[in-house]
Amino acid sequence: MKTDPLDRLFELLDSLDSVDEAIDLADAVAASGDRALLPRLEAALDRFIGEGNFYAREMLGGVIASLGGTGTLPLLLRASAADLGDDQDGLATEIVALVQSDPDESRALLEPLTKDADPVVAERAVWALRFLPGPPPHA
Repeated sequence: MKTDPLDRLFELLDSLDSVDEAIDLADAVAASGDRALLPRLEAALDRFIGEGNFYAREMLGGVIASLGGTGTLPLLLRASAADLGDDQDGLATEIVALVQSDPDESRALLEPLTKDADPVVAERAVWALRFLPGPPPHA
């Protein structure tokens, strides 16, 4: 019986038994281009954040960004707002790359988040807007 790639990835992220296998599997899922996987990935991301698993947040954030593109910015910003005690270098890199890949859509998605009820989400949105190409819109 063949194991579902996402189930296997989630097992690996739960146990961290094989980081190399987790990275390879995450890369394969991202390369698949299968956007139908996004709901399961998003649910798993929420679960791992709730459990304080920063490694899984970084890994799944990259997969979600690859499959979902710029439209995932609100989800990724909310994920980054959770303080799990890590530096979030990987997740920050994914957010910046998405912002720069489609500045118009990014601006449309991020500007409303600057007024989010969660002040950390609002601060993360302001931070992400700084990576839009060109001069600031109100300079």
